[in-house]
Amino acid sequence: MRGTRRCRTGIVLAALVAASCSGPNQASDAPAPQAVPELPEPEPAPQPEPEPAPEPVPELPEPQPTPIRGGTLRYGLEADVDGLNPISSVLSAPGQVMANALFDTLAAVTHDGTIVPYLAESWEPVDGDLATWQVTLRQGVTFHDGTPFDAAAVQAGFQAQFDSPLIGFGLRPFYPAENATEVIDEFIIQYNLLDSNAQFPATLSTQGGYIASPTWLAAALLDPALNQAPVGTGPFKIESRTVDSVTRVVRNDDWWGGDVYLDAIEFVPISDPDTRTDLLNNGDLQAIQTTNPASIIDLQADDGITNVVDTSGEESFVMLNASRPPFDDLRVRQALTLATPLRAYRNLIALGVAPDANQMFTPDSPFYATDVVQAGDDPDAATPLVADYCAEVPRQCSGGKIDIELQWFGPAVITTRTAEILDQGWGGHFNVAFDELVQDTHIQEVALGQYDAAIWRQFGAVDPSLDRLFLICRTIDVISLNFARYCTDERDALIAEAQATTDEARRVELWQEISRQINNAATYVFLDHTAWNNAFLAEVKGVCSRTSPDGTPLRCSITGATWFDSVWLDQS
Repeated sequence: MRGTRRCRTGIVLAALVAASCSGPNQASDAPAPQAVPELPEPEPAPQPEPEPAPEPVPELPEPQPTPIRGGTLRYGLEADVDGLNPISSVLSAPGQVMANALFDTLAAVTHDGTIVPYLAESWEPVDGDLATWQVTLRQGVTFHDGTPFDAAAVQAGFQAQFDSPLIGFGLRPFYPAENATEVIDEFIIQYNLLDSNAQFPATLSTQGGYIASPTWLAAALLDPALNQAPVGTGPFKIESRTVDSVTRVVRNDDWWGGDVYLDAIEFVPISDPDTRTDLLNNGDLQAIQTTNPASIIDLQADDGITNVVDTSGEESFVMLNASRPPFDDLRVRQALTLATPLRAYRNLIALGVAPDANQMFTPDSPFYATDVVQAGDDPDAATPLVADYCAEVPRQCSGGKIDIELQWFGPAVITTRTAEILDQGWGGHFNVAFDELVQDTHIQEVALGQYDAAIWRQFGAVDPSLDRLFLICRTIDVISLNFARYCTDERDALIAEAQATTDEARRVELWQEISRQINNAATYVFLDHTAWNNAFLAEVKGVCSRTSPDGTPLRCSITGATWFDSVWLDQS
């Protein structure tokens, strides 16, 4: 029986600390000409020197228009965030979009997922010890407030994140309590890890790689209002911000990375996807982000709109709390998985836009295991599991069905509809009460383990080692980043080996086995690989022209977040 929907407010107590082609040149293999015997010839009459044959003109790519400086980009976000301080704020996809304008990361991600230096110039393990890394920083960079960027600034930011009651939950399990970082010289910082991690550079491309001004940071620790006006090194600097209204950033003319074309960007949170799409079509917005499949279908049908779609960034699933009844029992988790109406969800919600998911990896990932197939659409198979459980634990059941609560954040039309579809499939075996919460409260209750089942999005990091904090035992505490609160020593050992090995083939084998164990534990009922779409009107140019300092093309969208240093407006 469906329960009453209720909404509550609260503060966030957890953070999600968060993945070009060229062809070979073909040389001619024609044999050399054979030598011809010399024959006596009469001396020829003098001839004019022949003109040399013209060199073939190589085919060049179509010339691109020259970027124009000026204009304000209005960008519609799917939601706002509580603050923009990377030390203390949860930066979900909308927050990362804004943060990408204000901050640079130490590392960046290429089109093929390679991690390359950005604010950092290079990195290397110390003496082959994969638990100790030195990072050499770029010189000549300053923060928006004029503070120099150096190793001391990076260390101050890391320590503030480490000490943060929020972000620190994603760091403290992996670093020693003392001397987690060391300043080696003005532009070299050393990271001391608890465990060997061959994929450590990937952490520098996430929120942990955002570097804030230590001058501003010291002030923000005393005045939380400054969390709304962060100071970074990025191509834009903040001008004004009204939470749940408009955040306006303006060009940083002193950006170390080169020319910045836009005068300003105005970020506008609009929770309703249809409204966001209508405002784009009307020209009131020039860019939007959306995960709504119906909106994506409409946007992709419009030739006047540039769509940047990323389906590799995260998975949508129902997450089950394995630390308390009824989902502390494997039979219940298996029963819910079997009863889940996957076909109905995919036909009515995903609409063929968001690819089907049966594990944490997409089919084009090297870590995808073809033998991992999630059960579903089989309520009959769930019947004996539910009957056995209710016979043993009658206090968790009513009328022969298991009592559960399903939680999600809203108001969100698509998520509410998802909950209703799931309830239709589960209703023969579960009494489902609905609990719709505001986003911050939803995250808080999940982090505290105060939920039964939750509609959630997670995983899909640029490297799976970044997702380990959601899976290992040491991140389970009163506040837990292992939100499902399930782990085993065996799985932890596999994860540790996977992050330490430099043998890529072995790493693939390990993560495929981890994926099998995740599905066998039945703590996640995978629904789809979330389709993040960023849509731009035709006048918005340079969306995917961002490069690293050495000219390497970079990914232009990661989990719904884009960048703006190469973007310009054609105002002709």
